[in-house]
Amino acid sequence: MADSKGQGGRGALRRQAPAVTMEVHLESGEARRALLAEVRSGLCVEGRLKELSPKWLYDERGSQLFDDITRLPEYYPTRREKEILQAHARDIARESGADTLIELGSGSSEKTRWLLDAMRAEGRLRRFIPFDVSEAFLRQAAEAVAHDYPGLEVHAVVGDFERHLGRWPRGGRALVAFLGGTIGNLKPPERARFYASLSASLSPGEGVLVGTDLLKDRARLFAAYNDRQGVTAAFNRNVLHVLNHELGADFDPRAFEHLAPFDEENRWVEMRLISTRAQTVRLPALRRHVNFAEGEPLRTEVSCKFLPEQVEAELDAAGFTLAERWTDAAGDFALSLALKR
Repeated sequence: MADSKGQGGRGALRRQAPAVTMEVHLESGEARRALLAEVRSGLCVEGRLKELSPKWLYDERGSQLFDDITRLPEYYPTRREKEILQAHARDIARESGADTLIELGSGSSEKTRWLLDAMRAEGRLRRFIPFDVSEAFLRQAAEAVAHDYPGLEVHAVVGDFERHLGRWPRGGRALVAFLGGTIGNLKPPERARFYASLSASLSPGEGVLVGTDLLKDRARLFAAYNDRQGVTAAFNRNVLHVLNHELGADFDPRAFEHLAPFDEENRWVEMRLISTRAQTVRLPALRRHVNFAEGEPLRTEVSCKFLPEQVEAELDAAGFTLAERWTDAAGDFALSLALKR
């Protein structure tokens, strides 16, 4: 889980709202087509581990459940990242030298406000570019920021950060914030492609601020992703409701148990839905069905945990130089500021 998105691409739609520009790179129906393609390849191929991208966990209900998760006593990442931002936002603003803040997967932009405040205090803040997949949610968050920061240019971009990086207005000096540990939802090859694409989208001297959950005691990791109240279980099962709603599937969420163990070899927490019985699920939108054996898992997310030197090495391979790294007092979470060479 993660708290865990002018140059306009061809066909981009620009929609004006008071103090906010909306730039849309996702066509109508594109998300549903992507879901159909992923279900076909992720669930319908016999003999392969069943898997879906974590992006499908975050419909309106899923986003609310995740917000509830961030408030659980077991789930530390959100609190730890906020602690770092509160303590070091001015340092980040000063060392990045940025006048434009781009936030990937911006959500409500709550944590970003510490960065905006710090950049304004440094006398540099000129533009904010929130980037996310939900136009309605992004518009609401962008207009709230525009209201609270009079005179700030807010240019919201609706897109998928795996395909639309760089589709933002140029000019000035940018800092891209990728917070919440969302980078951990990408497996190593996906991270390498993401960093390379991000590097190609920035000019020398521009920066990225990436939040990473650090490797730690396995019992704490298990507790964070398998909470006693069952909120994470409800969040995980919600993806089955999404499939039922979007594709007319007939998943019975009660026939799947949540489990999120730690994979030592890959150093990630793996969110799974375990079929409690042999069952067949119909997928009318694909004119297919999918069989589950008793005990068979459906993987819905990985959440990688990092060593500090690993983060630096991956950024370096993409053409970034680590400028500074900050951690919370307990050493649970890190924010790394790296500049494009």
